[in-house]
Amino acid sequence: MKDDLDLVWKALSDPTRRSILDLLRKGPMTTTEIVERFPSLTRFGVMKHLSVLRDAGLVQDRWEGRSRINSLNAVPIRLIYERWVSGYQDLWVSKLTSLKKSLEDGAHKDAKRDRARRSRSKNPR
Repeated sequence: MKDDLDLVWKALSDPTRRSILDLLRKGPMTTTEIVERFPSLTRFGVMKHLSVLRDAGLVQDRWEGRSRINSLNAVPIRLIYERWVSGYQDLWVSKLTSLKKSLEDGAHKDAKRDRARRSRSKNPR
């Protein structure tokens, strides 16, 4: 059985596609505006990347006259977060909480020991 998020993972695996998504996080852009941001790629190359992002559901588009407006759809990224990240979040939160408590307990013990040493040095017997 193929995971529904396989296309999303594939789309996110490419640094150029991630860069396109970063651009679209700031707001919708025309295809021409995106192409201008990648001077090392041809228009066809950028359009191919946009096609992969659309197929994965990460980019939505609409036509305004002769311009194609591309927008970020963050829902698939949220689904990845819920499936792959949030489940481990509880584990790490509990581990970090335990570490914090342990460090604080150690710091309190050190402070108590230091106070006792200072007290003994001020009041020698």
